[in-house]
Amino acid sequence: MKTQTSKKAMFCKSTTDGNLCAAKTPRAAIVLSGSGVYDGSEIHEAVITLLNLQRLGVEVSFFAPDVEQRDTINHLDMSTMGVPRNVLVESARIARGNIEPLSKYDANKFDMLIFVGGFGAAKNLCSFAYDGADCIVNKDVAAAIIASLTKKTPMAFMCISPVIAAKVIGSGVKLTIGNDTQTAATIEKMGAVHVNCPADGFVKDDTKNIYSTPAYMLAQNTAQIDKGVGDMIESMLKQC
Repeated sequence: MKTQTSKKAMFCKSTTDGNLCAAKTPRAAIVLSGSGVYDGSEIHEAVITLLNLQRLGVEVSFFAPDVEQRDTINHLDMSTMGVPRNVLVESARIARGNIEPLSKYDANKFDMLIFVGGFGAAKNLCSFAYDGADCIVNKDVAAAIIASLTKKTPMAFMCISPVIAAKVIGSGVKLTIGNDTQTAATIEKMGAVHVNCPADGFVKDDTKNIYSTPAYMLAQNTAQIDKGVGDMIESMLKQC
């Protein structure tokens, strides 16, 4: 408990009289895209993100679009399953049922917005997996990003999800998906600037307050993801 309190105190803000430090519980919104790496959220990334936030005393809320998945993959043999699934319903598996439709996201209530990876980010949150640079971003995803960008709220994108930021924000925003040359070239085609980064690192765009880390685009194990995500979140909290 002492560790959590001391870390939390690092991010408190001064009151208007300039003498006291008003303890503030930061709030983070995590956006999911289903459940399972090949058709939804990457579960390891989601859990590691949640764990790092809670270790630092951050209050976490989950959101996902209330839409049908583009496809459903059998994660045992990689075959396509014919049963349609809902992104919000599937994401609720990770959130233990405590999740809301992304349409209800209010940028005024959160200090950071985080998108985990998994193919669902490129299939359900946008159509990058099918359309590349010409992809269409889900309207609720785009609205959440634009609202947070307007408020200069720190936003993080991991694994393949930086392609969403490239599409919505563009305008030279600095991002990383690791070092995959083809994906990096597509990101730059959408107007962003790609920066090569190791799996346990992260990239920050100081101008736009946008963060990204490669996660499973490059990582070989969860320890690398934990280092990249953990360091990224600590940096984000300093901006809250």
